[in-house]
Amino acid sequence: MQTVQMGKSDLQFSRLVYGVWRLADAEDTSVKHVREKIDLCLEQGITTFDHADIYGDYECEKLFGKALAADSDLRSKMQLISKCDIALMSDKFPDRRVKFYDTSAEYIRASAEQSLQNLSTDYLDLLLIHRPDPLMNAAETGAVLDELVDSGKVKAIGVSNFDVWDWRLLQANMRHPLATNQIEMSLLQRDAFTNGALSAMQLDGITPMAWSPLGGGALFADTPETRRLAPLFERLAKEQDASADHVALAWLLAHPANILPVVGTNNPERIKTLSNILNIDIDRETWFELWTAAAGQEVP
Repeated sequence: MQTVQMGKSDLQFSRLVYGVWRLADAEDTSVKHVREKIDLCLEQGITTFDHADIYGDYECEKLFGKALAADSDLRSKMQLISKCDIALMSDKFPDRRVKFYDTSAEYIRASAEQSLQNLSTDYLDLLLIHRPDPLMNAAETGAVLDELVDSGKVKAIGVSNFDVWDWRLLQANMRHPLATNQIEMSLLQRDAFTNGALSAMQLDGITPMAWSPLGGGALFADTPETRRLAPLFERLAKEQDASADHVALAWLLAHPANILPVVGTNNPERIKTLSNILNIDIDRETWFELWTAAAGQEVP
């Protein structure tokens, strides 16, 4: 599988990223079954795994880390992403009164250390600030993120859900370049293609990642948008010997910004076919055909 350079860093991530946010939702969360999913990804060249401290009510990193701890050679075969700054209401934090964001140096440092412990590793390939924090002290946040890179505990820093002014404020207070901005993108969430976000990322040398690239499953619900898309998916899937969800993901891959979709499923049968997405050809007219169906109108 091809790889993509992450921003201006030395990191190379697999073209498809496996999202681990649903790992704790599986019926079987044993080391054996977690390892099965990891191996199915690695066998296809999907070597990048996307975590966050909060996933699975703070459990997903631990489940994944148990599989890494059981095989000392496994960590070297993959790249690990995690995120921090969202503080959830949870039984694990009974004193919290509200969900909030925390980009203080103390919180980021503690969260990164906890992720390292949870994942049974001594470094993260990429640490993301999960959500823009309206109380962010950019100088303080930038300094602790630089500190984590300088220490070797994190190889690179990125952000998630940031608008251009948010990431540029943070970048102006950092020595190390931001490698990515992970935002919601799909046929149902197309704002980044027209509001300047993708253009700004390319101008700033930031590699885009797409969370919820299938709209959280909404692409295949019964809505006006999906009813317009369904016949087109059916035709393209038949022409390309593919599935409808793979066609939707290939639509993102066709963009020249090198968008990395974060794909999450607990179904081993679906995991083992993910690399087939790379065999789908979405030409320019087909790309706009899908856009037009999703939007319900032709482009201006």
